[in-house]
Order: sequence, then structure tokens, then C-alpha cells
Amino acid sequence: MKHQALVVGSSGIIGSAVSQLLAKEGWSVAGLARRPTAEPGVKPISADLLDPERLTAALQDIAPTHVFLTTWARQSSEAENIRVNAQLVRNLLEAVRASGSVRHVALSTGLKHYLGPFEAYGKGALPQTPFREEQGRLDVANFYYAQEDELFAAAARDGFTWSVHRPHTVTGVAVGNAMNMATTLAVYASICRFTGRPFRFPGSEVQWNSLTDMTDAAQLARHMRWASTTPAAANEAFNIVNGDVFRWQWMWSRIAEWFDIEPAAFAGEPAPLEQQMAGDADIWTAMVKQFDLAEPDIQKLVSPWHTDADLGRPIEVVTDMSKSRKLGFLDYQPSDEAFFNVFERLRTARLIP
Repeated sequence: MKHQALVVGSSGIIGSAVSQLLAKEGWSVAGLARRPTAEPGVKPISADLLDPERLTAALQDIAPTHVFLTTWARQSSEAENIRVNAQLVRNLLEAVRASGSVRHVALSTGLKHYLGPFEAYGKGALPQTPFREEQGRLDVANFYYAQEDELFAAAARDGFTWSVHRPHTVTGVAVGNAMNMATTLAVYASICRFTGRPFRFPGSEVQWNSLTDMTDAAQLARHMRWASTTPAAANEAFNIVNGDVFRWQWMWSRIAEWFDIEPAAFAGEPAPLEQQMAGDADIWTAMVKQFDLAEPDIQKLVSPWHTDADLGRPIEVVTDMSKSRKLGFLDYQPSDEAFFNVFERLRTARLIP
């Protein structure tokens, strides 16, 4: 039987990577988003996960065997994050229930499972690194936990298997995405080159000096496909990273080299991008005109607040992948090449000069 995929959040960094991978591998793919983008081999479905009636109507002719949940909605507080994002999952799984076709649901969350929500990010008593899946939940409210609980309840009710995927800082391409470090850094580096401003690392001394890892969107897509089709991976939560580790002092030089600029010496304290880029809209407008770029609104390309949160953490963050390796997932992606791949795609799409 041919796999029928429903990718929820198909216009985002993760969802677009999942949709493209599955379509290339011959799956029948439907991509759901509020504003779905055109992808070869992907049937676009426009729906709002917070409108259950219209959501059900939009999915009435879709009978997915596999569902990939790759979206969330940022709210003003963690209490609202929990309420809204649990509802997103609940509405979606209720909408696909009528088809009776779902065999597996894969949910993408992230390392806030171990680091805590935005309101308590990297604070309090945290698990020891490298983070391992058996370390469990923190004693703090977290919308990732609420999403998992909705998934577990629906799986028990409807009889499908599930997998949870916890990436660390996803790199990929998706205009308008709220968590978009690679594109943010590409725009920042382009502005530094254009203006002659120093290319300053925005984060903490700990992140500059300590080991870390990351997750390329294509690596995550392969992992989600693997878990959804591998019986031994059913009903498990997994960390998923590229497979290498690095220090930002090395990666910063690699990124600077790609953009043909000099990296500034680290000053010993954070230089947040929210402050560095606060007045860059006019500069970007000038760059758009000079280089004939495709996106005039810098806010659709950058997410300084989220990049600052990741690079400003006061603790080392390294992720253990042993669980996936033991079960047979052996894919690997060098993290510097993942950045370079994003930069090349952005340049090809005329999103950076």
C-alpha cells in the first residue's frame, strides 16, 4: 500500500523539508498550512488548526497513513502556549480520525523539553548534558509536554503508533519562520559585509567556548520518515541532531569565511542581534534595491529574538543520539555544510546578495 502523508506546517523549515523528501521518495503527500507554498508533488491544503470545523472540511478527502506534525504557534505566555498548541494537536488528530486510515503520527518538538520553556529558558535545575531521552520532563509547565500528552491520548484512543522528535536549533529555508537561525545569520552577515560593520558573535561566552550541536532540516526529515516506517522506533521519543559537535568560535569563523568577511574578536559578553539589527530595515531596503533581492521586508527573513535565545544560553548544550543509532538511524550531516547549503539556497532564491 502506498504511503499517504499529511505534513502539517508544510510551509515551515521542517515541514517543507519533510514534504520534499517524501515527495521525492514517491509518497503521496498533502501539505497543510494556513498559507501553503507550492511544492512539486505536494497537494496544498489551506486550513487553520484553530478552526476545527473548517479544518475537518479541508481534510475530508484526505486519508493519510502517516501524519507529520511540524508546527506551533507562539503566544504571549507559556500558559497561552500550552492552551493554544495543545488545541492545535487535538484539533488536527480529531480531524483525521474520521478517515480511520492513520497508522503513525510523528511530532516534532525540540530541546526545550530539557531546557524549559521560553519563560524559564536554561534556568533552574536542568538535566546533565549530553541530554538523553530517559531524562524525562522538567517540573515546569511546557507546551511541548502538552502537545505530547494530546498525541499520546489520541494514539491510545485510535490505535496508531507515534514518535516524538527533539531537534536542536534547526537550519533550513522558510521565509517568515519564527525560528530561523541560519537565515537570520545570513542576513546579518550580508548587512555586515555591505556596511563594513564588525561581524560580532551575539551570544554568551559559554556558547562561544563550549561544545554544541545542531539539526539540519533535511536530517530531521529523514529521521521522521525513518521513525514512522521502522517498527522498532514506534512509540518512542528521540533526540535528533546532525551527528557532529563544534564550538561557536570555530563555526563563527566558518560562516564569516563563506561571506568573505572577517569575524570580530569575541568581546566577552553578549551582543544580542535584537539590538544590533534594530535599525537595519532601511539598510535592507537599500540592499534590496542595489542587489535586486526578492524579499523587501527584513522581518520576514530574520528572527533575532530566537537566535539570541539559542546563542545566549548560559549552559553547554550537547545532545545524545545513541537511542536512534542503536535502532538503525545512521545518517550524518556536517553542521558547517548545513549552514552553507542554506546560504547557497538563499542566494539562489535572491534572498541574500
